[in-house]
Amino acid sequence: MKQVKKVLVALAFSEYAKGTFNFAAQFAQCSEAELIVASVINSRDVESVQTISAMGYEVDGSHYIQNIKDERRRILDGFISEGGYSPEKIRCLFFVGNPIEELLKVILDQDIDVVVMGPKGRTDLEHILVGSVAEKIFRRSPATIISYREEKVAERLRRRIKRRLKG
Repeated sequence: MKQVKKVLVALAFSEYAKGTFNFAAQFAQCSEAELIVASVINSRDVESVQTISAMGYEVDGSHYIQNIKDERRRILDGFISEGGYSPEKIRCLFFVGNPIEELLKVILDQDIDVVVMGPKGRTDLEHILVGSVAEKIFRRSPATIISYREEKVAERLRRRIKRRLKG
């Protein structure tokens, strides 16, 4: 088996981000691997801000991007310090673009061995257990994918399985 040298954790900074990050960081530590955190600011969101700006409202696409990056960096720094992880073994990459395309580029460009993704991104629809970005990465990635399950999601899946087995 190939040694795991680089672990990528894709974070959309949803409510599942902390658990996903902690799992990936622990996995990387056990493997003595570098942890790369990738966060993609969806270009559709930036285009929406630019459309609003063009309508005369005082918002600005570049400030929006910088504010999102700053906020995500602050949250990530909190995850790192709360978990007691070594910041020297963690690298953070921010991108603006299509999340699927940007994550696949990172997987190739950084020669990623394992990708850790959470069950969902920004939406929390009860019936969707895997986000569309995660689903497409699962199908297209040349790297091994680990789907992290937070306890809340795992319990929901257990109940669903038990109902189907009884029915």
